[in-house]
Amino acid sequence: MNSLVKMLMGTAFAALIATGCSKQGPEASAEASAAAADSGVPTIGLAVSTQNNPFFVSLKHGAEEEAKAQGLNLVVVDAQDDPAKQIASIEDLIQKKVKVILVNPTDSAAVVSAVKAANAAGIPVVTLDRSVEGGEVVAHIASDNVAGGEMAANFLKEKLAGQGKVVELEGIPGASAARERGQGFHNVIDKEAGIKVAAKQPADFDRARGMSVMENILQGQKDVAGVFAHNDEMALGALQALESAGLKDVVVVGFDATDDAVAAVKAGRMAATVAQKPELIGKAGVDTAKKIIDGASVEKNIPVPLELVKQ
Repeated sequence: MNSLVKMLMGTAFAALIATGCSKQGPEASAEASAAAADSGVPTIGLAVSTQNNPFFVSLKHGAEEEAKAQGLNLVVVDAQDDPAKQIASIEDLIQKKVKVILVNPTDSAAVVSAVKAANAAGIPVVTLDRSVEGGEVVAHIASDNVAGGEMAANFLKEKLAGQGKVVELEGIPGASAARERGQGFHNVIDKEAGIKVAAKQPADFDRARGMSVMENILQGQKDVAGVFAHNDEMALGALQALESAGLKDVVVVGFDATDDAVAAVKAGRMAATVAQKPELIGKAGVDTAKKIIDGASVEKNIPVPLELVKQ
């Protein structure tokens, strides 16, 4: 009888351990973050716009690698391109009392209230890739999006020999990167008498949207000579639409230099992409957060270099 009792108790104990060890998902992550905080490891938050875009996946990876190297606990929250969700997730980071919040805004205006809430709580805010339109930000880490737009336009102008109709696929309305890349593009293209922007529409930094928007544009005009997309996902979507329509000589230029885009450039399908180095942005964000935690001074604007990847 004693042996049976011992066996049952041993089974129950093993099941209890298995249940505890198998806990996964957000609750487990929150508990892990809390445990790290209790152990004295500084915790920082990263509020990223979306993880459905390879660019921001790379940014997150860079931040995670640097956090490990710096001995920091990193809590990542994904807004899934929803401004309301991002505001709520930043408020959650504030409740967790993280030391610094890194923000990659979905909408540069909408997120201002969350930045101000962090300011009121005494938590420093650093913006990554996209700026915010209000609140106090200790540092902004990004490539020069205006210069990148100009780089893309100059390449397109050269490839088209100053003549032809072009299409501009814009990013999410309200995102600073979309506004700045478009500004740089028009700084150059609008001065070219022989180049006409035949269509300009938002495709929300999304590949499927880029394809559908380009398909709609091509219904009205087939004589498109070039395309500038504010990111590679839209450029790749536009490329699919062009190839499906039998248009293979259109000069397509993207922005971000994601793996898929670089592969398309090397294969000769896409003309060029502006490389923005997202992993470096993520690493620089965490490095800046560590300096802030240590009481060191940081630059207000921290640039990340650009380069053009072309055939």
